[in-house]
Order: sequence, then structure tokens, then C-alpha cells
Amino acid sequence: MDLLNFAATVIILTASGALAPGPLFFVTISHGIKTGTKTGITFSIAHSIIEFTLVMLLALGLLTVANEPTIKLVVGITGGAALIIFGTMQIRNSMKESEETSTDKKTTRNLFLIGFALTGLNPYFIIWWLTIGANLILISLEFAGLGGVIFMYICHVWVDYAWLTLVAGFAKKGAKILRLKWYRVMIAVFGAILIYFGLSFLSNALGL
Repeated sequence: MDLLNFAATVIILTASGALAPGPLFFVTISHGIKTGTKTGITFSIAHSIIEFTLVMLLALGLLTVANEPTIKLVVGITGGAALIIFGTMQIRNSMKESEETSTDKKTTRNLFLIGFALTGLNPYFIIWWLTIGANLILISLEFAGLGGVIFMYICHVWVDYAWLTLVAGFAKKGAKILRLKWYRVMIAVFGAILIYFGLSFLSNALGL
């Protein structure tokens, strides 16, 4: 995999995760109704502070064992299996009718704290980086060490900023994102893409 293909892979996997409805997504809609894009930007900053810290801790931990065949095998299989599971879940959820989202219009002075909490305490977020993300970190280390990890994170994080800001802006204008048919179709497509990458990760890890 060359650098360009790797960047594209990171962006696609990031989008598939970012667009899936989760706690931060719903709260972005709730608070975005009142403050618009400010909510999305604030949540993105809080999210990225927690996330970048986790990514670098994982990278430093994996740096010394990045070339161990056993580590590559375990991380590859775990990441591939997680992608297939998450992809299947997204396809299944895309077929369900979306429920009405709570829209509390009260303002808050603690958007950063909410962003920190919904990132750091989100099991999906932690599992994603310990499985799928760990595999991306290993590939990044092979490319260019810690510099490769930073490049990978830049390719990743802009999608979070763009999506949360867009969601908050739509919420301010009253768009019911979860009820839009195109959104559910897009989630299903990304679910299928996750499964494809999961199979690819498994194939590479097992040398098939």
C-alpha cells in the first residue's frame, strides 16, 4: 500500500465511523439546534484532544513491537474482525426506521466537558482505536515512524471536524438528518465498505 492509498483508506474508514450515529452525534444535533456550527467545532476540538492523546499513547506502545510478526497477526485479525462486525451493525441499523431525536434547546457552557465525556467514555470509540485504529497505527509506523502516525491522524481528524460541524449546522436549520433516506443509504454503503476492508485486513494478516 503506497502513501496515497493509505491516506484514502484512513479517510474512508474514518468517514464510515464518524457518520455512524453515536452519543456525540446525537448531542451535536441537540445542542446544534441552539448554537449551530459552534457546537460542532467545540465538540470536535474536545474530541480531538482526547483522541490524539490516545493515538500517541498507542503509537508509543506499539513502536517497540511494530515489527513483531505475532503482534501484526493479532492486530490485523482483531482489526479485521472489528471492521466486519461494525460494518454488519451499520447495515442492520440503516434498515431500521430512525427514532425521533431529543432536541433540548437549552444552552450550555460546558460543551468542552460534554465533548470530553462523550469521547473518553464511549466504548465504541475506545474499541475502534484498540482494533481498527491500532492496525492503522502499525501501518503508519512502518511508513514513517511517529511522523507517519501524525500524518495518519491528520487524514483522520479533519473528517470529524467537517462532519460534526455540518451536523450542527443542519440542526440549527431544522434538518432531520436521521430521517433522510440518503443518509440511511449512505450508512449502509459505508457498512459494506467496512466489511470489505475487514476482509482485506484479515487476508493480509493471514497472508492469504
